[in-house]
Amino acid sequence: MPFPPPSRTPSGPRRRFLLASAAGAALLVGCSPGADPDSGTAGGPSVTERARARAARDSLGLVEQYDAVIAAHPALAERLRPLRAEVAAHARVFADGTPTPSRSPRTSASASASPSASPSVPADEKDALAGLAAAERSLADRRSKDLLDVPGELARLLASVAAAGAAHAYLLTEGGK
Repeated sequence: MPFPPPSRTPSGPRRRFLLASAAGAALLVGCSPGADPDSGTAGGPSVTERARARAARDSLGLVEQYDAVIAAHPALAERLRPLRAEVAAHARVFADGTPTPSRSPRTSASASASPSASPSVPADEKDALAGLAAAERSLADRRSKDLLDVPGELARLLASVAAAGAAHAYLLTEGGK
């Protein structure tokens, strides 16, 4: 009895499988059950606590940038308010998870997200939106890198907020067209 001809499946893994595997591997890195190697055994904050505090400060700095643009360009307020509200919610979520509330994230705004007390805003609305989009994009990129260094739940939160930041950047640049 002759054997049926082999099916015509491409040799090697498919693209979808490779992408799914890479994404799964990245998530598993953040889900490892090991102890936090940098946990505050000497009374200092753990890697997770420091990452949460930094993420809260960065989000608050971005909120300040939104506020500055809205104050300088009131015509953009309706468009920017929903995005600003989401960024403020991100800051609250990160701050709520910080077990050491001894210092407020607002009092120590990140130098990278808010270099001065009141961020400078370009006079042109389009340039102001581009500046916000660049800040959103930069923060999303930084969070995407940071998620590899923190455990499971925080890694998932950083990934979600980074995705939201990338969507905000798109809405700020392409969404108005």
